[in-house]
This record gives sequence, structure tokens and C-alpha cells, in this order.
Amino acid sequence: MNQLEKFAEISTFFFDIDGVFTNNTLLITDQGEFLRSMNVRDGYAVKRAIRAGYQIVVITGGSSSGVQSRLQGLGIEHIYMGKEQKLEVFDRLVVEMDLEPGEILYLGDDLPDYPVMRKVGLPCCPADAVPEIMGLSKYVSPYKGGEGCVRDVIEKVMRIRGEWDIPQS
Repeated sequence: MNQLEKFAEISTFFFDIDGVFTNNTLLITDQGEFLRSMNVRDGYAVKRAIRAGYQIVVITGGSSSGVQSRLQGLGIEHIYMGKEQKLEVFDRLVVEMDLEPGEILYLGDDLPDYPVMRKVGLPCCPADAVPEIMGLSKYVSPYKGGEGCVRDVIEKVMRIRGEWDIPQS
């Protein structure tokens, strides 16, 4: 099976946050609050995927009410924050949501993502992921974390399946 065929089989997306939706940079306010930036085009693709019926899940070791609010605003219902053991959450969700691991694309960038990425049909990473994750990935996006890698993988899946059309007025 070639790479394009793997994209055509995807029904569910799992994403990390830091280094995937964000660029791995934290701005820290004088009050000690962490600020992150997210790519608007990634958000647009997430909304389109949800409207098209794809499941989207976020599992992250971090925790931020601002990030949670942004993800909920995009329509993501399955958000798991502060989860250091991502594999436990993944295994539980596969059962609860009746998911086929072979139909899951996981986009991660660092070692905490490795155990889950070994279990999915299409492990992917941004262009600036750590070497171990790049070596495990079946697809390395040409875009870095926070710079469009989320949109890249969503758009690839939807285009291959004929679901990424240009909106008409």
C-alpha cells in the first residue's frame, strides 16, 4: 500500500498540541501565564473536517484554558489535557469510540507521542519534529508545528477522498 492509499483510509485524527498546533514557543507573562499562538488555517481545516464527519481528538500533556477554549470553538469535542500517559487515553478511546486504529492519523512531534504513534495506521509529524518521531512517521509534513502542519494532513485526507472542494459563494 502506498502513502496516498493510507491517507484515503483515515476517518479519525488525533493531535498533540505543543509543537503541532503551536510552534513550541511559550510566551510567559509577568503573572506567570503561558501564551501560545495557533495557525488560523489549521483551525479552518479542523472546522471543515468536523463538518465532513471526521472525528478529531486532542491529547496533550499541557493544560491551558485558552487552548481548550480555542479547540472547543473549532468544534472539537474530544479534548484531553494534562495527560502525560497518552497511550492510556488512546487505548480507552479506541474502545469507547469504537475506532479502528488503522483508520487513525496521529500528528505528533516529540517523544511523549511515540507510544500512540506506533499503534495508528498513519503516524505523521511536522517538519520540525524530533528525529525519533520523524523516523517513526509515515508522512513528514513540509510545514512546522504551528505553521500549517495540521491543515496539511487534514487537507490531504479530504482531497484524496474528494471532500476538499472550493467553497462556492
